[in-house]
Amino acid sequence: MKLYFSRNYNPRLAVATARYLGVPVEFEFASPFDPVHIDHFRALNPNHRIPILLEDDGTALWEADAIACRLSQLAGSAFWRTGAMEPRMLQWLSWANGDFVAGCDKVHFERVTRQRYGHGPIRTHYVEDGLALFHQSAAILDAHLANQNWLLEDGISYADFRAACVLPFADIAGLPVADYPNITAWLARLSAIEAWNDPFAGLEAPALPAPAI
Repeated sequence: MKLYFSRNYNPRLAVATARYLGVPVEFEFASPFDPVHIDHFRALNPNHRIPILLEDDGTALWEADAIACRLSQLAGSAFWRTGAMEPRMLQWLSWANGDFVAGCDKVHFERVTRQRYGHGPIRTHYVEDGLALFHQSAAILDAHLANQNWLLEDGISYADFRAACVLPFADIAGLPVADYPNITAWLARLSAIEAWNDPFAGLEAPALPAPAI
């Protein structure tokens, strides 16, 4: 079984999950837009993105959340909740993707991704929209974390990894995480987990180019 990844935040999320769960996968750094490999990756994922989990039977699974679900199945782990707690976990996954992560991503895309790959100047109105969504959703998350250590009351889950997926890049994106003490404490708890803090340890994973800002 092989996990194709890069250092961008969704592939990072998949690698961190695999390493946290201890699933024996082969990690392979991928450049899906390299002309030498483009047809290979397009055949595995019609969206032409990574991460991609290539199973032993040749089946390709794409999208980080789906990969996390599969890895949790393989590990026999409740990291991806099933049963009575599954709806609660899915609530936070849906909210994270539509609100908190979306706000973080808008800011990161303008200040980091577009500058890293020379896609033009920062579009201030997109940053302002992203920061507004970040603050709106961060206030909800901070209030929730005032009463418990993790998003689910019964302990850490994949929802925590998903909601925090952009925050390893918060400094470079200029996301004002420090304004929210309970989020800051939650990130410290996540950072104490080796698989989250340094998912690429020991892997061949070239650094991302620095943004031209």
